[in-house]
Amino acid sequence: MTATAPIHEAGSAGAPPPLAAGVAAYRSGDFEQAFATFSDSARQGDVEAEVWLGALYANGEGVAASLPAAFAHYLAAAERGHPQARTNVGAMLIMGQGVERDEARGAGWLARAAEQGDAYAQFNYAVLLGKGQGVAKDETQATTWYRRAAEAGHYPSQARLGFHYANGIGVDKDLVAAFLWLSLAAQHGVGSALKALEGVIGEMSADDKRKGLALVAQWRGRTAAISEQARLNPLPG
Repeated sequence: MTATAPIHEAGSAGAPPPLAAGVAAYRSGDFEQAFATFSDSARQGDVEAEVWLGALYANGEGVAASLPAAFAHYLAAAERGHPQARTNVGAMLIMGQGVERDEARGAGWLARAAEQGDAYAQFNYAVLLGKGQGVAKDETQATTWYRRAAEAGHYPSQARLGFHYANGIGVDKDLVAAFLWLSLAAQHGVGSALKALEGVIGEMSADDKRKGLALVAQWRGRTAAISEQARLNPLPG
């Protein structure tokens, strides 16, 4: 498994002045100032600042890179209920980054973040459920979590959900639904979706294709955009 430091950066919308100043410094490329500002805010109890510090330590921006330090800051925020921090804690535990590998514990954190609506956690938790990694294998539940993330606009989840519908994994086989989700994912550059879509189209009737195209048109503008600051490298699946 390729291990890449997971990063979930806190947003700045509606942030208190000290946090906003740290975000501004970060965006201007003054990482050392950002680190100093976030450190002050974290000491004052700002949970978003803890998440930013985790990202800075993970990337070595404004401070020497340290995955153990990144994990510690993410964990501090996760224990206070921050969903993106919980996603990062779960991913780092699964991959053994900055902390001893513990798949069961990692799956638990991802499940909490998934329940809070974090699409990246939903995707990664679905991957674990599909493999039985750190949690009992359950393809039906995996499909459910892929669907929730797919409906939020997470492209890899759309591809996985389409594949499940195409092959009847955790759900009844449904070529029209497979066409919908694979089409949405393929339109956003998910290569595996395009290949799977070709196979699905080969099985579809003309009526199925009409239904599928109508659904794609309906859904194209409905799936919510994932925040550019909510970045996490998905677990290799």
